[in-house]
Amino acid sequence: MAVSFNERLCGEPNLLRCKCSAFRSQSIIGTVWEIPRFTTPLTAGLLRAGHRSQTIRTESMMRAKSLARVGTGICGALLIWCQADAQNASAPPLPPKTSPMRSAPNESFRPRDRHLVYVALPGSLEAPGYRNGVGVVVLDAGNDNIFVKRIPTWDYAGSVSPEQVAGFTASAITNMMYVSARGRLGAWDLATDKKVWDTELDGSCCERPQVTADGKYLVVGSDLKDYWYVVDPRTGKLLHKLAAPLSPGAHNLNLSPDGKLAFMSPNNPVMTISDIATGKLVKNITFGDHIRVFVLNHDATKIYSNTNNLDGFEIADVATGKITHHIEVAGDWKTKWNATPKPRIPHGCPSHGIALVNNETEVWVADGVNNLIHIFDNTKETPVEVATIKPTHGVYWLTPGLDGKLIYVSSGDIIDARTRKIVGSMNDEYGKPMYAEKLLDMSFRDGKLQRVVNQFGNGFGEQDNLGNTKPRS
Repeated sequence: MAVSFNERLCGEPNLLRCKCSAFRSQSIIGTVWEIPRFTTPLTAGLLRAGHRSQTIRTESMMRAKSLARVGTGICGALLIWCQADAQNASAPPLPPKTSPMRSAPNESFRPRDRHLVYVALPGSLEAPGYRNGVGVVVLDAGNDNIFVKRIPTWDYAGSVSPEQVAGFTASAITNMMYVSARGRLGAWDLATDKKVWDTELDGSCCERPQVTADGKYLVVGSDLKDYWYVVDPRTGKLLHKLAAPLSPGAHNLNLSPDGKLAFMSPNNPVMTISDIATGKLVKNITFGDHIRVFVLNHDATKIYSNTNNLDGFEIADVATGKITHHIEVAGDWKTKWNATPKPRIPHGCPSHGIALVNNETEVWVADGVNNLIHIFDNTKETPVEVATIKPTHGVYWLTPGLDGKLIYVSSGDIIDARTRKIVGSMNDEYGKPMYAEKLLDMSFRDGKLQRVVNQFGNGFGEQDNLGNTKPRS
């Protein structure tokens, strides 16, 4: 059996015995050291260093005294060591050491609630694809919209232009955000920012997506084909398609607040309305020209839509399928629009952006010809223009935030809905304005989405984590 160093030094029969009385005298003649036959040369060497030999003659008194002190010190240290070892041997064994339990962090010092704006990039055909990079930029809406982080989406080679983000939505039921591009559709977990699934469906996707408030269906347009997909939002599995033969060129999409109907608009004049669960056609509505951005009122009984060759909007009655109003912005926009050669206007139409604001009492309309936002009083039978706002850059999309208090504009501006003043801007991590049309205003608690707005400025407001769609204030 192996013997420890302590046992060899202090145990029987090699008990350390030191007779050190002679060290008290002026000489060390006659000093006796009984050095056991240690098995460790190091220990014997230490003792011999103290007395040098069993009998040392006094050739130098000063040298002897010095050696005596060293020997005494070594002898005493070794005796103390052995006595302590003996005591430890007789004492009961100590319990084994265990790692201390790590206490849970004190959550009282960490805010549980977050109010954030997510901006999907590249977010517009009207800006270079790499202007603000690729991914979803997160801003802290509760702290002057400072940059929080960038969530990676898809990776592209530097030599390749990235696919433009076609649409952006999220669900408080699944706690996921969904990004569509012309070529693919993906889902990211909002608690981890990790991708959950990615699909190309039949190879012809994707346009703007929407999720029903109950989190049961995700509807997304094909890439300019004549149908829309219905997808399981948790897995990305294709459930069925919504055929729209009179609406080729799938583009924009809205869902009724109860999640039953899909309002599907193409790049042509006919809008198709279908039942999401069954896929059955419900109605077609024909507008005055190709349909562009459109929004629904609080109960989806009216459609407000931009169209080609119109700086303004049309209103359709869903029940009758008829166009009830054709509204133009004030001023001579037609001269500029019809000039030869025709000027380049964002998205190739005079007006690309519309929102119902301040509890649907106002209609805000983007004017790409004059770079203005026109505000219409919507409390009258026929909306009347009452004001304009000058943004800092091109305006071609309007997204009301949570509670409808702020309007996020594709110019990068943030506008107070009541005062109509620019109160902030959306900038990336390098301080550059983000000219994005695809963004979401969201609130969280402990990483769980509580409320989220729609990417469109509909009259109904946000969806919540209980599966409800709430009217916007």
